[in-house]
Amino acid sequence: MMHAALGIWILSAVICVGRGDHVHGHQDTALDDSTSSVSLVAAANKEFAYRLYSQLAAHADSQGKNIFFSPSSISVALAALSVGAREETHRQLFSGLGFNSTLLTQADVDQAFHTLLEAANATSGEDTSEGTVVFVDDNFKPRPEFLETLKQSYHADGFTVDFAKAADSANTINEYVKEKTNGKIEDLVKDVDPMTVMYLISYIYYKGKWATPFKPVFTREDTFTVDETTKVKVQMMNEETRFDVYYDQAINTSVLHLPFNSSYSMLLMLPDDMATLERAVCPSHVTKWLKRKKSRQYDVYLPKFSIKTSYTLNDVLTRMGMTDMFSKRADLSGIAEDKNLTVSEVVHQATLDVDEAGTTASAATGVWIVPFSGSLYSAPVLKFDRPFMVMILERSTEEILFMGKIVNPTI
Repeated sequence: MMHAALGIWILSAVICVGRGDHVHGHQDTALDDSTSSVSLVAAANKEFAYRLYSQLAAHADSQGKNIFFSPSSISVALAALSVGAREETHRQLFSGLGFNSTLLTQADVDQAFHTLLEAANATSGEDTSEGTVVFVDDNFKPRPEFLETLKQSYHADGFTVDFAKAADSANTINEYVKEKTNGKIEDLVKDVDPMTVMYLISYIYYKGKWATPFKPVFTREDTFTVDETTKVKVQMMNEETRFDVYYDQAINTSVLHLPFNSSYSMLLMLPDDMATLERAVCPSHVTKWLKRKKSRQYDVYLPKFSIKTSYTLNDVLTRMGMTDMFSKRADLSGIAEDKNLTVSEVVHQATLDVDEAGTTASAATGVWIVPFSGSLYSAPVLKFDRPFMVMILERSTEEILFMGKIVNPTI
């Protein structure tokens, strides 16, 4: 492991496929030659990130809790599943992911993800990896073309296990995920159903260093206001230097841009009112923030923290229209000739570490203080000492690797 000064972005999404009753079929349409499948898929992935965030934020179990996830990992997992989906199940997956089925065929989507994953794994100057893996039961025979597409387009490894030996198969899967995420996610799979025939897992690991690190000597204990009745103690990092900041007057939100030593950056959004920001935020806001940010001297305070989140996404994805894959109506006949396949569970785990030299994804809030006009200059203060939103993204494409909201950095 690297020393503690490095921040780490880790995330996994897993789809568990078991047996059930359903029908089958499939439909694709052609992509217009004048349209780039990569740009269409990339745009859909961005919109999917915000729609998924809205669903997670609205869920009763998320009220007052940190939110942190990788829309990139979830999109990859569901797109890989769509390779084996047919008819209405396939239509729902495409619609839920935001893919325009009149412009994109499955082959277009597969090629787009191949290009996007190639680009992500070619990132220089960072410790990063992204891909998929399929664990197949010894007695299950998936279609060779399904496995080949996952290998070629989704960077998928493939292994056989005996799911009847629940403890052994769970250990095999968890050890693989642990290795791919440098030990950050250790228990993705806890209980293996002996009826399981396949686990499809998407993982992403990212470790980056700030272009301008925070000096550890300035880190001090401070107070973070969770809500009107709750305050917690945090280790607050501090740096006074030139930062890129934009104040969005339309939604009363201060946006801090922290670049890494790469093409990736973290955006920290500190709103006057979190609900207003959450309702408004969309891809065009990110484009505006990156374009209009200004560099000047600021006194920035940001908490140092580590959090972990875990989600079962069945209900969330169902609310987003992806219903059949969880029922007896599921048509996953592109995976195997077996007509009785259904998705039993979609789970997602993420961890986020933020420290003086680097960071993962997180959400936070700060206070904007305008300097007084006088002979003595004091840099304006931007202090993330209350709930805030966070994104990790690639600056040129604005692809969102991680997204979330930090409500309480101590849990």
